[in-house]
Amino acid sequence: MLTHVVLFKLKDRSPESVQTTYEVLKNMEGKIEVLRHIEVGKDVLHLERSYDIALITKFDSVEDLKIYDNHPVHVQVKEHMKQVLDGTSVCVDFEA
Repeated sequence: MLTHVVLFKLKDRSPESVQTTYEVLKNMEGKIEVLRHIEVGKDVLHLERSYDIALITKFDSVEDLKIYDNHPVHVQVKEHMKQVLDGTSVCVDFEA
């Protein structure tokens, strides 16, 4: 099982903006066959070093992660993220 974790810091860190992006990410659930698990979390501490949203996804293989990356639903999500991100996201991928 491959776990893909991404952290996002948004330009607009207002609760409304964070909620909108949360919903965009959560909307992938059930729409991408190779996506085995999705969890989206909003930061609750709001520290200067905090990121606003965490995305945790799980796949059967690295190959499935590549399929996900090019899936039309995920491509639309990436377009949204380009508009709202404050810089770049950070990620880690690991096998368990």
